[in-house]
Amino acid sequence: MNASKSVLLVIGSGLKLYREYLIRSASARARAAGLELVLINNLKPTWQHPYFDEIHVVNVFDHDKLRAAAREVAARRTVAGLVCYDEPLVMPAAELAAEFGVPGLSIPGVQGCRDKRSTRSRLTAAGVLQPAFEMTDSLDQARAAAKRIGYPVVVKPRALGASMGVVLAADEAALDAGYRVAHEASLIGDEEYRGGAIVEEYADGPEISIDAAVHKGEYLPMFLARKRTGQYPYFEEVGHVIDADDELLRDQELIGTLARAHRVLEIEDGITHTEVRLTARGPLIIEINGRLGGDLIPFVGKIATGIDPGHVLVDAATGTRPDIATTRSGVAGIRFGYPGHDCVVHAVRVPTESPGLVTASPMVDPGTTLRLPPGGYIARHSFVVAEADDPATCDARLEAALALVEIDAAEVEPPPPGTRLEMPAGLLDADA
Repeated sequence: MNASKSVLLVIGSGLKLYREYLIRSASARARAAGLELVLINNLKPTWQHPYFDEIHVVNVFDHDKLRAAAREVAARRTVAGLVCYDEPLVMPAAELAAEFGVPGLSIPGVQGCRDKRSTRSRLTAAGVLQPAFEMTDSLDQARAAAKRIGYPVVVKPRALGASMGVVLAADEAALDAGYRVAHEASLIGDEEYRGGAIVEEYADGPEISIDAAVHKGEYLPMFLARKRTGQYPYFEEVGHVIDADDELLRDQELIGTLARAHRVLEIEDGITHTEVRLTARGPLIIEINGRLGGDLIPFVGKIATGIDPGHVLVDAATGTRPDIATTRSGVAGIRFGYPGHDCVVHAVRVPTESPGLVTASPMVDPGTTLRLPPGGYIARHSFVVAEADDPATCDARLEAALALVEIDAAEVEPPPPGTRLEMPAGLLDADA
């Protein structure tokens, strides 16, 4: 390794199935800019070796150890930028970026993203359309909040991703069950956000997500995905479709609302993933995440638009205004396979041929237990990615490809109420 070269510091690589496409293009972009890549990761490297010049293995979820490893690198090398797309690590990454004096979302920006109560409070105070909401610390408080807000309401943890623990409650009986689900789900998250639940007004309308770059406060939208959800009354994300020519990308009210929200939260440089409901009152921001979207949305976006999210990551992290011009005008989507009941998976077989099929893959190893909400979340056994000339055809091709997935599994009983959630290894990484 050339000690004279500056480095791009990467906090957490993710798993190969979900993140190698990002690392591959980010590595090429960084090296073209004369940078070397240094990874700090919690797992011993395997597939990562070709993309990094130096790798440190530490428990990145112990933030003291993470900071010590990063500071050791910064003592020897010039850190030109810092990349992180792992939800639990975006705050320590923001703190390190500020310490090293390199571009980042900003600490207030990440706080506004990680803490849904903070997001709601700051956007509401600024006059950005938001649902009525209350943070509650007990079931009695949740009942009173729901009565004031009016049913139906959504009950959710304060700071989790992937719609984990998010429940629609149509009446008080459903609220009681939903509060327990949200509270128990919160216990797998960061300690400072554990316990209680947010109760908020239900925002009716189609849901979308937007992945965007932010450069010196300028909001630069890249991919707009139309979300598909299932597992009512939960909000499991079962698929996404991206149209490079989606008319919403030209909707001044939507883009203006997104840009304003980012300014209010003081998000400065980096990548965000924002979820929005298109309501009769206008676009309502559900949440803003200080990272790229999960669910392979950036991969699908690259297929549809030609925008390379790995290149954008590097540019945003090093203070270069990213080029978000589309080079394709296609449509692409992803759909996830879910079991019909809690089960232990013995085998998953995915199609190799189907109209418009780009790729397909199992998402779990044999012996994995999948549990549907509320006993578990992201209970996916496979995914398929397809492309087409229009969204309707893309949806049809995704359905056809998913119908070709074969799963051998044995049904198991749901866990007893109150059992601590156990996520299948790797699945959270798919959505984080």
